[in-house]
Amino acid sequence: MAANKASTTGKSKQRTMQISQILSPQLTFAAVQGGSKKRVLELIGKLIAQHTHLDSDVVYESLIAREKLGSTGFGNGIAIPHCRLEQCTEAVGALLQLDSRIDFDSLDGEPVDLIFVLLVPHEATEQHLQILKMLAEKLDQEELREALRQAPDAQALYRVMVGANGD
Repeated sequence: MAANKASTTGKSKQRTMQISQILSPQLTFAAVQGGSKKRVLELIGKLIAQHTHLDSDVVYESLIAREKLGSTGFGNGIAIPHCRLEQCTEAVGALLQLDSRIDFDSLDGEPVDLIFVLLVPHEATEQHLQILKMLAEKLDQEELREALRQAPDAQALYRVMVGANGD
């Protein structure tokens, strides 16, 4: 416990959220056919709806609305589409490894092949920002990105991503 990273805010007594708290093996997908940004966001809605109580159209429309505010293409082949949803009761993550790179209007102009989706309850503004920060920091690690790209299947992809916590 003493080895855990201390909160940088000093005000938060809540321990740092772990990826395993928001990502499940059922929402981890390898070698997904991409095609286009719109098609992938639509597929994400369907995949999340299959494994949660969330509506696929609501997820898709909310992610598209967020993308219209500015691309969630993070750079280095990573995108972190995210939004807040009324019907969402807890943070939900999904990880997709695409079979080929797609244009995502990324900040660095590079196409994307790794997508981590984050959905949070509508009122969870601070939690949303903290999880996004944690994901961005994790996915900024070149070794992790390469291990995610090399994962041969969804099970391995999940293990790599969850193992990135240092648990």
